[in-house]
Amino acid sequence: MADPIDLFDPAAWMFVSDGVMGGISEGDLSAVDAEGSLTLRLTGVVRTENNGGFIQMRRTLEVALPSNTSALRLTVRGNGERYFVHLRTPARQRPWHYYRAPFDTGSDWREVTLPLMDFRPSRPEMPATFAAPDVQVIGLAAIGRAHRADLWLAAIDAV
Repeated sequence: MADPIDLFDPAAWMFVSDGVMGGISEGDLSAVDAEGSLTLRLTGVVRTENNGGFIQMRRTLEVALPSNTSALRLTVRGNGERYFVHLRTPARQRPWHYYRAPFDTGSDWREVTLPLMDFRPSRPEMPATFAAPDVQVIGLAAIGRAHRADLWLAAIDAV
């Protein structure tokens, strides 16, 4: 396993919603002190009207992940909803092209490990797999159905 690479840097993350394509989901990304540690909190309402349906916290990687990276490890909590990690690579031709893997949340902090080989393309025209160094953008998304989002991120590492 590769040495962990910390991808948390709160200043590197930004909020994105389906408003970039006409949707009406609303939300916010904030840095919050949780029990003495800085965390990121994604909150909002995902709405599917107007071809919408997502809110996301996203960051661009300044340095490529090492080729021996096998997984992403997150420390998260939330409101019991299922969320997704999205990875964007040069294979992305359209905004809706990404690789995704789901994870579930609960009210207690939990560590979630998502092997890169478990990420699936969002569209059939995309290549089935990708290499870790090709990952350019990482996002954590509330997507695909109308619901309230409340996702906390305390750590994310490439391992």
